[in-house]
Amino acid sequence: MARYTGPKTRIARKFKEAIYGPDKWMERKPHAPGQHGPNARRRKKESEYSNQLREKQKAKYTYGILERQFEKMYHTATSKRGITGEVLLQLCEARLDNTVFRLGIAPTRRAARQLVGHGHITVDGAPVNIPSYSLRAGQTVAVRERSRSLETITNSVSTTNSRFDWLDWNGTTMSGKFITMPERAQIPETIREQLIVELYSK
Repeated sequence: MARYTGPKTRIARKFKEAIYGPDKWMERKPHAPGQHGPNARRRKKESEYSNQLREKQKAKYTYGILERQFEKMYHTATSKRGITGEVLLQLCEARLDNTVFRLGIAPTRRAARQLVGHGHITVDGAPVNIPSYSLRAGQTVAVRERSRSLETITNSVSTTNSRFDWLDWNGTTMSGKFITMPERAQIPETIREQLIVELYSK
């Protein structure tokens, strides 16, 4: 299972946003990485291409998707009806690992990917161990019965307060329904998807 395994805090500081979740080091040094802090040298004005590339990288790191897979998702988005940038984010949100994270079953997307890969998650009652599995409206994501007592899962479920309109969570059965694709306004990520579209359109 291909995934990014490099330093997380450095990437978060690059985007000046805790894209991997709460990070005590990010709180101490919220500026971009550099040898002597944010004022070590005057930063050059970024070009249009640089801004577009940065936004694509931000989306990839946020959702834990590598380049080849992300580009494939973009081409899939262009073939569907709707605004390409919004459809691209919808495809990212419909990934199984992201949905497990959004439901609160895992505290981070990386942890969600691990739970899926280790066979702790089912889709419509059948075990699925592919984090990139794309959910369809009406499908149900649940924790396998034998995995419901795992400390990682119980801790995450008990501390999660965020709920999303396109997902319906049932704490009793530890399952959630993917009701529909989310609207752009419902997706909380601060990604400027139009810049990604402009980059790939060149």
